[in-house]
Amino acid sequence: MAFNKKLITGMTFAASMTVLAACGGGEEGSNGESGEAADGITIFQSKVEISEQLEAAAAAYTEETGVDVEVIGTTGDDYAQQLQIRLNNGTGPSIFSVENAQVAQRLESYMYDLSNEAIVENIAPDMELALDDKVVGIPYGVEGFGIVYNKEMVDPEDIADMDSFVSTLEGFNAEGINGFGLSSEAYFLIGHISNYPFSVQENPVEFMEQLTNGEVSLTDTPEFGEFGEAMEAIRANTPTPLSTTYDTQVGDFASGKTAMIHQGNWASGMLDEFEVDFEVGMAPFPLAGNDQLAVGVGSNWAVNSDKDQAEIDGALEFLDWLHTSETGQQFIVKDFGFIPAMTNIEAGDLDPLSQAVLEASNSGETIPWSHNYYPANVIPNDFTPAAESFFVDDSMTGDQLVEQLESAWQNAAK
Repeated sequence: MAFNKKLITGMTFAASMTVLAACGGGEEGSNGESGEAADGITIFQSKVEISEQLEAAAAAYTEETGVDVEVIGTTGDDYAQQLQIRLNNGTGPSIFSVENAQVAQRLESYMYDLSNEAIVENIAPDMELALDDKVVGIPYGVEGFGIVYNKEMVDPEDIADMDSFVSTLEGFNAEGINGFGLSSEAYFLIGHISNYPFSVQENPVEFMEQLTNGEVSLTDTPEFGEFGEAMEAIRANTPTPLSTTYDTQVGDFASGKTAMIHQGNWASGMLDEFEVDFEVGMAPFPLAGNDQLAVGVGSNWAVNSDKDQAEIDGALEFLDWLHTSETGQQFIVKDFGFIPAMTNIEAGDLDPLSQAVLEASNSGETIPWSHNYYPANVIPNDFTPAAESFFVDDSMTGDQLVEQLESAWQNAAK
């Protein structure tokens, strides 16, 4: 099945789930349309950090409507396995969370078609979870990453294209300043930054499918050649990231030791702890002329099509309340702490990085999170060792790094 560009949402999910044996589904639910109101609904979701807040939202909904909402607990790590068991044995929840389109494809027979629901119209551009032309998931919220910079040290005009970005790095290096920081953890070393040469392709998912099938090569794709050159410039002009943890990366930026880091809006919490006394901005990584932030969705609400229509309707009514009522929206923004993925929700007072992500998302001026479609575990198991070798061995060229990434992709995709 080919996916279109709108599908690129959520964080990387290890493709360990087997194809579920589906029992039907469809617009009326597997047990037919009951025409009766649901006595209650159940919710099973993967973000343990909002479990208590979601229970509070469920209680508020029950108080307002009289409909019982049970939030089923999970430890998080085994969410996928627990969900699979529940769906297979017929005890699946009314509402469940799905990380991205790869997972949604495996669960397709359980994914209720939300395309005609009114709340879908409010989803920010390209942030819906879809299979082909069918919307099957409502995004929790959006997140984004790019170049986080100190406005006292960096003018965004000086990093608007790759030549000026490299020149800026060289200038900082000549002054003895770290111009740009990565860190040693897999996603902060190579996972996120490797998105760019994929995401600037005309159709990233199709390109990745062609790569898997051997129809295209990274070494023959100009954007990957430029990516290799950019990585060479980063290695030549900044301290090695291999001895830098996430905490050190963000801490050095907060103290003014580093002018720019490659990070996401999630770094704002730590920056607040450091009580940063300068203005912070987020700029696009300018590979191949890119002028947009990478914005995606961590998880999505889905409705179980294997339920009877009364329970499906009950699930839809809860999701509508959560995203359209004043009470529900307050839970999303204040209690869950999400950057809204819905254009009808006012975000309130956001930190500068989250505000930049929100504005990009609402405008539709974003590039996708292509790492959602990488082969399972290729970032920690294969891309990271290649990047570590690159930063250890100064004789290794950017082209050779790209060659290793392509070999790793092919090995992981087998």
